[in-house]
Amino acid sequence: MSKSKERIEAIKMRRLGKSIIDISKVLSVSKGSVSIWCRDIRLTNAQREALVQNAISAGNVGRMKGAEVNRRKRLENIRTQERIARSMVGKLTKRDIFMLGIALYWGEGSKTTTSTTSITNSDPETILFARNWFEAIGVQRKMLRPYIFISEHHKKREEAILCFWSELLEIPRSQFPKTTLLRGRPKKIYENHDSYYGVLALRVRKSSSLKYKILGLIKACKEKAGVAQSVVAPHS
Repeated sequence: MSKSKERIEAIKMRRLGKSIIDISKVLSVSKGSVSIWCRDIRLTNAQREALVQNAISAGNVGRMKGAEVNRRKRLENIRTQERIARSMVGKLTKRDIFMLGIALYWGEGSKTTTSTTSITNSDPETILFARNWFEAIGVQRKMLRPYIFISEHHKKREEAILCFWSELLEIPRSQFPKTTLLRGRPKKIYENHDSYYGVLALRVRKSSSLKYKILGLIKACKEKAGVAQSVVAPHS
């Protein structure tokens, strides 16, 4: 818990333009920890210039310039790899999207023959893709039941979380069962408290045949990929 509070404080100080060294000294934590906590924070040009000037005054201009060069290289590398990735992916066909959905269900879907057909995830974009995929394979939207799971510490935000998922998925709130509140002491204190929307299980009502079909698709993919394992019956 202490480390989580220090992390949040470090992020706040970094956004104010404080240096990693200064944050480390104030919070009495290692520079390495501060650097990891704050690595995704982008400073303004004015903040970076202020840090450079402070470093010059402290005789650390060489180190600061090196850090700035490395930061720019990292960002450029990210942009380059994203461009390469877009080129490699190209235009997705209906079959491509169909196969992506099978892969998603393979990883995030319920796979026992007795469970309800569902895909569970906390990422809104993943759940939105799951909704689209279900519809693409013939599931009517009125057959979808989105189950929300949130920590009981977010009970006050339950209404806002429900509205978020309902608007994102364009599914009436009447189709959402009662939100499940998860008990337990939180392991971390998150800075993004107000942008937390829990975990959503997108389930399909009365879908036994669909479940068997999806499991069959996954099995076929395993066989084609050469990773399917034959099940040996136990000796009586």
